[in-house]
Amino acid sequence: MSGNEIIQKGRKQLTEIIQKDLEIVLDELLSQSVITEEEYANLDKTEEDSKKKSRKLLLLIQKKGERACCRFLDCIEIACPGSKQALQPLLNECSFPEEKAQVPKGLEEAKSKYVKECSLPEMKAESPRVEAKGENVKGTSVKQQVTMLIRLHAGRARSAVFWTGSYRLGCIKIRKLLPNLCCKRSKALEDVLCKLKLEKHKSEKLSLRQVLEISSGSLKEFIPHSLEDLPWNFLRKVLALNVTARSTSFKQRMFDDPRMEQKMEGTRVENKIFFTTEMAESISVNPLDVLCAVLLCSDSFLRQEIFSKMSMCQFALPVLLPPLETPKCTLMLWAMRDIVKRWRPHALAESRGFREKSLVMTSMPTISFVCMGNSGLSKSKLLNEILSPSQQHYDFFIHRDMECGNIPREIADGLVEMAWYFPGGQKGSDLFPEPLAIANLRGDVESHWVQFSYLTQVSSAVFIFAECISEREFDLLSSLKESSTQFHFILEHQSRKFNDTLDFLNKLAPVLKLDNSHILVKTAKTNRAEYVGKLRSTIERIINSHPKSLSVKEMAAVAQELAIQVDEDCQECQNALRCASEITHDIKGIAIYKKTTLKLQGDLWKNLAKVEKELCRMERQGSVPSEQYRSELKCKLLELRKEQNKCDLTTGLIKFTSGIKHLKLSEKHYFLKWIKFHLDHIARSNLSKLRAEYKAKCKTSGNNSQTIAELDQTISASSLGLEHFMRELGQFYEAEHSMVKEGKVPETQRQFVHFPSIAADLMLEGFPLELIDGDASNIPLQWITDVLTELNHKVGGQSKMVVITVLGVQSTGKSTLLNTMFGLQFAVSSGRCTRGAFMTLLNVRENMSQELGCNFILVIDTEGLKAPELAQLEDSYQHDNELATLVIGLSDITIVNMAMENATEMKDILQIVTHAFLRMEKVGQRPNCQFVHQNVSDVSAPDQNMRDRKHLLEQLNEMTQAAAKMENVDREIKFSDIMDYDPEMNNWYIPGLWHGVPPMAPINRGYSEKVFELKKYLFEFIRNRSNKTTPKDIPQFIEWINSLWNAVKHENFIFSFRNSLIAEAYNGLSMKYSEWDWDFRREMHLWLSEQETAIQNVSPDEVDLDSLKCELQKKLSCGERQILESLKLYFESRAPNLHLVEKYREDFARSASTLKRELESSSYNKLQDAIHIKKGRHKIDSIQAGYLKIIEGKVDGLLEECRKKARRLDNQELKEEFEQMWTKTLSEILPIRLEKREIYADVEAKLRNDLFSRGRLVIPKLLEKESFLSFRINTFQMKKDYVQSSRWRRFINLPPQKEHLCNVEELSRSLMDKCISFIDEKLNSKADFDETYCVELLHIINEKLQQRDVKKLCTTPGFEVDLKLHVMGEAAHAFQKMHKDFVKKNNPPVLLEKLKPQYFYAFRDLYLEKDAQQIRAKDFCDSCLHPALVDYVNKRLGIEIVDDILSSSQSIEYGSRSFFQFSVLKELLEDWNIDNYVEYLKNYERFVKSWIRKQMMDRYTKTENLKNLEEGILSAIITKVRERLKILKEKDVKTIAEFLDNFCLEMQKELVTSKDNLVGIHFKNSSDLGQFPVYVESFLSDVQEKILHEFKALDIKSKTSKLSVKPLDEIFKRVFGCGQQCPFCKVPCEAGGSDHQEHFAAIHRPQGLGRYRDVESEKLVCDLCSTDVTTKRSFENHDTEWEPHPYKDYRKYYPDWNIQPDPSISASDYWKFIFKEFNHDFAIKYKAKPADLPEDWEKITKEQALEALKKTYNMK
Repeated sequence: MSGNEIIQKGRKQLTEIIQKDLEIVLDELLSQSVITEEEYANLDKTEEDSKKKSRKLLLLIQKKGERACCRFLDCIEIACPGSKQALQPLLNECSFPEEKAQVPKGLEEAKSKYVKECSLPEMKAESPRVEAKGENVKGTSVKQQVTMLIRLHAGRARSAVFWTGSYRLGCIKIRKLLPNLCCKRSKALEDVLCKLKLEKHKSEKLSLRQVLEISSGSLKEFIPHSLEDLPWNFLRKVLALNVTARSTSFKQRMFDDPRMEQKMEGTRVENKIFFTTEMAESISVNPLDVLCAVLLCSDSFLRQEIFSKMSMCQFALPVLLPPLETPKCTLMLWAMRDIVKRWRPHALAESRGFREKSLVMTSMPTISFVCMGNSGLSKSKLLNEILSPSQQHYDFFIHRDMECGNIPREIADGLVEMAWYFPGGQKGSDLFPEPLAIANLRGDVESHWVQFSYLTQVSSAVFIFAECISEREFDLLSSLKESSTQFHFILEHQSRKFNDTLDFLNKLAPVLKLDNSHILVKTAKTNRAEYVGKLRSTIERIINSHPKSLSVKEMAAVAQELAIQVDEDCQECQNALRCASEITHDIKGIAIYKKTTLKLQGDLWKNLAKVEKELCRMERQGSVPSEQYRSELKCKLLELRKEQNKCDLTTGLIKFTSGIKHLKLSEKHYFLKWIKFHLDHIARSNLSKLRAEYKAKCKTSGNNSQTIAELDQTISASSLGLEHFMRELGQFYEAEHSMVKEGKVPETQRQFVHFPSIAADLMLEGFPLELIDGDASNIPLQWITDVLTELNHKVGGQSKMVVITVLGVQSTGKSTLLNTMFGLQFAVSSGRCTRGAFMTLLNVRENMSQELGCNFILVIDTEGLKAPELAQLEDSYQHDNELATLVIGLSDITIVNMAMENATEMKDILQIVTHAFLRMEKVGQRPNCQFVHQNVSDVSAPDQNMRDRKHLLEQLNEMTQAAAKMENVDREIKFSDIMDYDPEMNNWYIPGLWHGVPPMAPINRGYSEKVFELKKYLFEFIRNRSNKTTPKDIPQFIEWINSLWNAVKHENFIFSFRNSLIAEAYNGLSMKYSEWDWDFRREMHLWLSEQETAIQNVSPDEVDLDSLKCELQKKLSCGERQILESLKLYFESRAPNLHLVEKYREDFARSASTLKRELESSSYNKLQDAIHIKKGRHKIDSIQAGYLKIIEGKVDGLLEECRKKARRLDNQELKEEFEQMWTKTLSEILPIRLEKREIYADVEAKLRNDLFSRGRLVIPKLLEKESFLSFRINTFQMKKDYVQSSRWRRFINLPPQKEHLCNVEELSRSLMDKCISFIDEKLNSKADFDETYCVELLHIINEKLQQRDVKKLCTTPGFEVDLKLHVMGEAAHAFQKMHKDFVKKNNPPVLLEKLKPQYFYAFRDLYLEKDAQQIRAKDFCDSCLHPALVDYVNKRLGIEIVDDILSSSQSIEYGSRSFFQFSVLKELLEDWNIDNYVEYLKNYERFVKSWIRKQMMDRYTKTENLKNLEEGILSAIITKVRERLKILKEKDVKTIAEFLDNFCLEMQKELVTSKDNLVGIHFKNSSDLGQFPVYVESFLSDVQEKILHEFKALDIKSKTSKLSVKPLDEIFKRVFGCGQQCPFCKVPCEAGGSDHQEHFAAIHRPQGLGRYRDVESEKLVCDLCSTDVTTKRSFENHDTEWEPHPYKDYRKYYPDWNIQPDPSISASDYWKFIFKEFNHDFAIKYKAKPADLPEDWEKITKEQALEALKKTYNMK
């Protein structure tokens, strides 16, 4: 049914469909140009309802004709999915009449032009009878007349008019018939395109890039279900090398008519079984029609790819297309340009030589086969039999007995196909000794005379299939009398016409030079195999007769003479050819051309690559200092770049860049292809000669291996391709960039800044980009970085991509695997396998990008491992390791391609691959790996492969363990530990590529099907992976290239690095952990504050320590669980690059446990301290309570006495009476005074006990000074005898002793600072001295001295004794004062005296019978609430300060240790003070505390933040007090005393209410509650104001000293970390958490800054440890007992440190600059001589130093 009829009959349904989404439908129709913008606007603007608009739209479409109707229905399906299904019932009801397609205007014009060109003079028909006869013979007159006209038009007739016997016709008749024929052909074409839904692609040609896009359709096993599926089925399958691509059958029911359905019931055989199933003729399309339609709708480059794949599949190629779009046939020369064939003619069989040549350039005999009239023989089937070897049949040509081959052709008649035969050099099995072309004309000769004429001119022989020869055939063939081509006839024996045929053959014999050998008759009884053999013999005889041989290129000239158009003749192609020829026409010798034209990539580039690697590996350093050697190498690198930059673009390169830059897009593609073809042709020619010379030299040179080696090198260098030109552009760009960076060339004078944009455009257009230069084994990092950056810019940052890489042994089909899977063609120069690595970008369609989580697939093809040309090199294994490490590191999916034939090579590959995967596991990369085992096709494979998989896993585990040993991994490790490996899902067994022996073997169907299965699995894996991990984008990919390549260049060093992506992910994780850490600490601080407050508010008997311990454990376990849960959720959150830091997850989990233990210890100690303080106070309170009872009794007695007196006493008299009573009472009770202890003696006793074993050292020191009280921390001085003298026998008076003493001094200072901090903490507790303080203090010292690093210092017992004496002497003074203050404050007489005023006021008010509620309320606020609130603020303020800092703009500085380092170093650079640097370098811990303190001071002195915090805390607690007062007022509380007791109980976890302060208020206070709560509440504002005023009067230092939680300490813990420093340069560890297994720092510094100096010269050392660990140099220090030890093996002594090489040459510029600027100052401070610095350090500026710092810490 036509589109118009569907609209007409389905108008109602279509109206309903359209009106639902009218706007979307209109948008789609406009976008596909079905309606104009004006029509769109008219329909859109009108105010009619959607139903009326829909009806108008349908009428508008119908007026536009059939083509518009078809396109409209397509658009409806897109805009409203399911519309076809809605119309299906309508379609099933209707019959399918012949479609009547309108002839488009363009086609009508083309037809008119054709008629005009072919017009002949009008002539009168000679014989009306003949004319009538001609018309009565069905089809004869039309065929004959058109044949005559076409032959005339082709210029092959001898005169203007050609008469053929009784069939002479006038041109008037022909003119009338030809338009009908053209119209019929046009209609057939339109019908086919409409059926296949390809109409829009007739003008908008399909491109290769479109077809290769990743879409949902390309990932499904494509089974056509309808006609429109057929073109896509062909395209996808042929590009995937599937030999079933030409099939046009599709899945549907055998009988669409319901009446034809078989009934399952009954046993009767019905007559319907005689209905044939040849309905496919009406429901499908002939494969050749599909092929012609696809080629017609494809652009030149897609055609080329189709032809290339068809050739690999051994499909016959459509060399000459019939006149479809144009009135002329088209020779597909361009489409065949990409096909290259290899073969071995029999002449080279013994020498084992071979030929390799472009198919279109290869001259060979062509044998053509045509059909004249009807023939019972299948010409195409017979040709397949001729070309197929025995025991192996293959369908080169489609024939009638193939699936769908019997469907009548609609547009393919007139098609000329060609198949080729190439011998393999096996005389026994080759069918022909030399190459041979077989041409096959589809259709009758009479109807396609132009094509027949063409074949007669280009062929060596023409075989004509005919049923018989009659007069008509005789007349046609007689016109060929002047042809030099041999003609052979293949006839069917028919006795009825045999005599006539024989007569005409005898007449033709002299004309066509025929004899019996030219006639081959096939009878019904003829054995087919014998007949095929006879035909082959005939063809071989023709070949042996040395007939004319033409190449396809030469055939193009013949085509042009016959007015057949050649696809290469288009203007764009010819323009590009001219441009390309200007570049390539001068190339004769490739090696010479590369030296003269491509200068930069020769020795200069290779030397640059060597210097770059030497900068990393330092293998030829010798005795030169590391930094001096690096400086020399950098100078050499710069000189090589200068030399490169001096070169100008050669003429060839100028033309090349001009062509790429200025040609139109299609011309540019032609241009690049032409260059490739020309270069490949030249390379093949050169290689052929060189191989022949090599073979001759091997025979004649004997043992002259040098000559052979030189020739071998020449062969390796004789490859030239587009990649060499692009590589040269890259080198020009890199040279110029380095000059600009060094300031040698101004930015404004750059010439090549546009080169990356050119390369990026090419990548977007599908051209591969060279990632690794295979000749120099190097990556031009700057070039690759800037090209990819430009690419990212061009795609608007939408550059998420999944990287797929293939690895394997050379020549095992890696590139073919990728090309089959993705339809690609990597840039492989002629005559050689892939060298280096190339990457191609595949676009993912928008509808798939969300599903796959990426915008592109990046495919990387690599050179083969174990390459023979590299096997002789010493570092070939290392080269393979480098390549594997790099590409596996860049990949998300790695395909390891293995041929099953060679077990040894397979083992080598596994070793290389496991080594690379282990390295990736160490840096957090876990790419998926797929093992592809090729050449496995046995039916027993599944069972056999199960054993193979098990064996493979055993080998992988074995290789992993071996690689782990090489990488110094000391744990048991299996292959499954380093990647997610499933033996069932990660192994693919793929049959061999060829089905037989090349060059005539077709592609194995099983190969393409298995590869497609692999492709489906890969994309399913990508789809699932996108839900867990976000693919990397281009900026991240660039970072990986840089960091991986830098790591690879340090190959001899243990592979490990942290690039900016890892650093960023790690910093993110560290910052999160710091947040969780503080949340946990904060929660515990708050809980502890509550418990301490509660303990102070109850008696010691009420405190249950076990219960508190139990609650503490629950709290701690909950906190630890919370961190671990947060850690788990964070790793599941899909935060960027989290998989890269998966290996650190365990570190942070351990840190959570460590934090729990730390908090458990400190919390338990504080609880014990609180209980201890409470118990101490309780003794005093008990004594005090007895005294107060007596005093209260005396006050009661006095009150009674005074009331009994006759007159009322005034205030003065009452005071005198009270004073007398108070004095008398105190004299009677004689309150006990607290005993004062000699704390000095207690401390000394503990010290003596601790130093019992050192008695002979301790006693004299104590006797000398009379008492150890003379020992104070500030009097401690370092002495030489603090270090064991036996270690210095060889080093007396040498600098190492000074350095060693500095380390010991640092230890003592650090330890003393820690002890002072402990002493201060105890002093602030306001408790009495306890002997446990001494024990704890000595434990701190002993614990530190027992650490492994401290033991290495080998200090003497005298050091320990003196250190403890000075620390404990300081402690004795502090603890004695602490005890004295406690006694003074808590002596009962003093406490009673403090209570005297309260008792007096209570006594007075009772006597005067005053209502003192207001006064007592004020007393309560002043004496109880005020101190309690101040205490509360002091407990909370520290926590709030930390929260405030961490939520401020400064928070990033404390976010992680790396950010903290950056902030500190940046500020140091800005302050520019040598003393600050020295303090930072020598006393890092003290410096950090000082820095944090300064930051806090600056923050809270310059702003009112602290005041706001105080107000906030105070307001919150006062609000809570008000709430409690309100609640208590509503309760049934009778008295003030009861009210106060309830209030204290309610607030016992928040406020510490002193019992002493409540005594006076409680005394005799049994009065009604009254307004007491109201008075208290009214005084709260005054209390708040008073407290804030008090706080305002204090400075920050005073405030912070009283805080329970020290903000300084909390921030310090956050940023200081483990406190470990690099053993060489003293840089602090930046690892996150508190329990990490390895220490590392982002950047190391010159060792002289860590006080390292040369032993002999005493000069500071300028070498960097991050450089030295990559060299062969050694170090010696106290850890090595001053024995030399290799830097590379530094982990023997420092196993916890991971010192990584600098990520770039400029990474350490910050410290180099500082060292350079303060060299002499550091020397003075360190009592050494200034370092000899490399010259290039002098060039580093402050700006460069800051830039290096930013880059190192990823702060740009």
